[in-house]
Amino acid sequence: MTKDIYLAGGCFWGTEHYFKQIAGVVETEVGFANGHTDNPTYKEVYTDQTGYAETVHIRYNPQVASLAFLLRMFFKAIDPTSLNKQGHDEGTRYRTGIYYTDAADLPVIDSIYAEEQALYDQPLVVERQPLDKFYTAEEYHQDYLDKNPDGYCHLPTALFAFAKSARDTK
Repeated sequence: MTKDIYLAGGCFWGTEHYFKQIAGVVETEVGFANGHTDNPTYKEVYTDQTGYAETVHIRYNPQVASLAFLLRMFFKAIDPTSLNKQGHDEGTRYRTGIYYTDAADLPVIDSIYAEEQALYDQPLVVERQPLDKFYTAEEYHQDYLDKNPDGYCHLPTALFAFAKSARDTK
């Protein structure tokens, strides 16, 4: 059995690569979530006129990696107080968000969000919303850092090693 969660953590190349390292993540796909146009292209999303966030669709095995664990890992890879900016990437397409397809996941999402909020003096700006729309990005964006190991990434490479060794202790 697998479950799905959609996470926006800035540039989707690094966010996808990070989550691919985590035991229990069985599949990832980059795309665009929760905008207001149909079938957006990367060039259209890049204009910040479509309302979409660069997002990673994560399919995971909850027996190996719980949603709570994945969300805690997500918060280790983002600055949750930075609005529309992660690393050097700026724009609404780089906002952070947790987009869910199963309303039963909301209590876990809210619990981890509250746990993270307690660590900061300023409010978190991570969206928590049901997934409204998701469109898969063009093929050249899929597994981008596997195809382009020297490609741009806003995440430090040490974070990938951390993700590879992290385990859910449930």
